[in-house]
Amino acid sequence: MKEYLKKNVFNIISILILILFTVYSIYLYRIGMFSSLDNFRNFILSKGKLAPLAFMIVNIMQVALPIIPGGPVLIFGVVIFGSFWGFIYNYVSICFGCILVFTISKTFGKNIVIRIIGEEKYEKYHHKLNDKSYEKFLFWSILLPLFPDDLICYISGLTDISIKKFSYIILLCKGPSIILYSAAWFLGFDFVFKRFF
Repeated sequence: MKEYLKKNVFNIISILILILFTVYSIYLYRIGMFSSLDNFRNFILSKGKLAPLAFMIVNIMQVALPIIPGGPVLIFGVVIFGSFWGFIYNYVSICFGCILVFTISKTFGKNIVIRIIGEEKYEKYHHKLNDKSYEKFLFWSILLPLFPDDLICYISGLTDISIKKFSYIILLCKGPSIILYSAAWFLGFDFVFKRFF
C-alpha cells in the first residue's frame, strides 16, 4: 500500500484537487459569487490579506472546470486589483491552471477529459491530436483570445507533447493572450468571439 501511494501520490493529489474544486465551485455558485461584480469583489476582498490568493484559486478553478466563466473572472481580477496586479495574478494563476489541466489529462487520459469537457467538445478537437502541426495550433490557440484554451489544454494532454514544451508555450503565450482578452472584454467584443468562434 505504501509503495502504491508513493508511485501514485501525484495522481492522487490531482484527483483530490479536481474533487475539491468541483465541490467548492458548486458552493460558490450557490452563494451567487458569479452573478455580479459586486458579489465577486465582496467575496474576494472579505479574505483580507489572502484576497489575492483567494482570487488565484478561483482563477485556477475556472481553468480546470469549464462550468466557471473564465472571461468575467479574468476581468474581475483587473477591476479589483488594478491593471498591473490584476495582470500578475491572472497570469500566474492561469498558467498554473493550464499546466495542472495538462498534467491531469496526461495522467488520467481520454476518459477523464471527456467527462470534464464533454463528448461534443472532445469530438470537435480530437482530430487535431495526431496532426503534425499540433504544436503550431497550440501556440496560436493559447496566444490568441479566440479559442477555449482550457479545453485545448485538456486535449493537449492527450498528445505526445512533453510537459516542458507545453509549459514553455503557456508561459510564452499566456501574457499577450491575457492582455488581448482583457482588452476585448473591456471593449465589449466578447460577443463577437462567442458568435463567430
